[in-house]
Amino acid sequence: MPVSAEPTSVDPSQNGSAPVHTDADTQTSAGVRETDQALRPHAENAFAGELAALAAQDDRPRPARWKLSPWAVATYLLGGTLPDGTVITPKYVGPRRIVEVAVTTLATDRALLLLGVPGTAKTWVSEHLAAAVSGDSTLLVQGTAGTPEEAIRYGWNYAQLLAHGPSRDALVPSPVMRAMAEGMTARVEELTRIPADVQDTLITILSEKTLPIPELGQEVQAVRGFNLIATANDRDRGVNDLSSALRRRFNTVVLPLPESPEAEVEIVSRRVDQIGRSLDLPAAPDGIDEIRRVVTVFRELRDGVTTDGRIKLKSPSGTLSTAEAISVVTGGLALAAHFGDGVLRSGDVAAGILGAVVRDPAADRVIWQEYLETVVRERDGWKDFYRACREVSA
Repeated sequence: MPVSAEPTSVDPSQNGSAPVHTDADTQTSAGVRETDQALRPHAENAFAGELAALAAQDDRPRPARWKLSPWAVATYLLGGTLPDGTVITPKYVGPRRIVEVAVTTLATDRALLLLGVPGTAKTWVSEHLAAAVSGDSTLLVQGTAGTPEEAIRYGWNYAQLLAHGPSRDALVPSPVMRAMAEGMTARVEELTRIPADVQDTLITILSEKTLPIPELGQEVQAVRGFNLIATANDRDRGVNDLSSALRRRFNTVVLPLPESPEAEVEIVSRRVDQIGRSLDLPAAPDGIDEIRRVVTVFRELRDGVTTDGRIKLKSPSGTLSTAEAISVVTGGLALAAHFGDGVLRSGDVAAGILGAVVRDPAADRVIWQEYLETVVRERDGWKDFYRACREVSA
């Protein structure tokens, strides 16, 4: 028989998901706001001001239980300026139609699958979509090779189970079950890393919008507003292909790599600046030339050809994604801040680039050395970069 699950009946502490702090002024004993202490605040906390500004001026129709209209959700992700002059920073730099299709999918009863090679901002986009739609991005199942079925369905409090037998009090809801009961957006990260038999647990949830609880002879029916965002890639090791039955339950949106070097430089600069502020690192614009070099190296090795198209290159085994470029530059900024003069230079990023490119010590090192000698060495204005890379590669 169907059973309704009221939001107040679900204890967030039971399922291991992070608690949601909506009061930005909550003070700790030291007088510091809790949100200021978080190394990486959830999207709904980090961009609470932008979400509030959008909600205040959003007069378009909103689907049931959505915090914003689809137009406002797309504006939140892509950026823009509101009528009152509030600037919404871009969270995703890419084709507008991709975001519009993703948002529209969530407004239907069809789940969304964000597909792409590693480093194409799938997790970043899924988090911000959930934050804008539901005001809560923490209803998350992190996919790994060891993810059990209970992480998607429900588990049991074994002390309660042994003391009183199967009951609603002994049941521990998963993030997906909570999202169904409360009409919110659930997230499943790295779906293809989850074992195939556990993946298929989602089939009934996505097709029937129902989660059976056979031990109690009950079921939880999804209320309006529920949907699910999954992310997946098919390039890494340890990937489990989705069954055709499960793939049919999703509308798939492919997130591409940045189309142009300028777009990738903008993405790297913006994210490094955000990360740097949280870590008190120097401003990324002080090292924009080095960011361009990192992006150029990654794109050329990734594409197998130099920017001018003159020299064909061998590609290393790694993905050399935008996310890895962000990591290299962030690490370089930390070196510049703590062991340099605060300005990002070639020597600060050289070791990070070597670590990103040379994943296979034998084959990748040969590819990297060839690239240094045939491309970097002969490029005007890159002598300092060449010397720094040669030094760490020796």
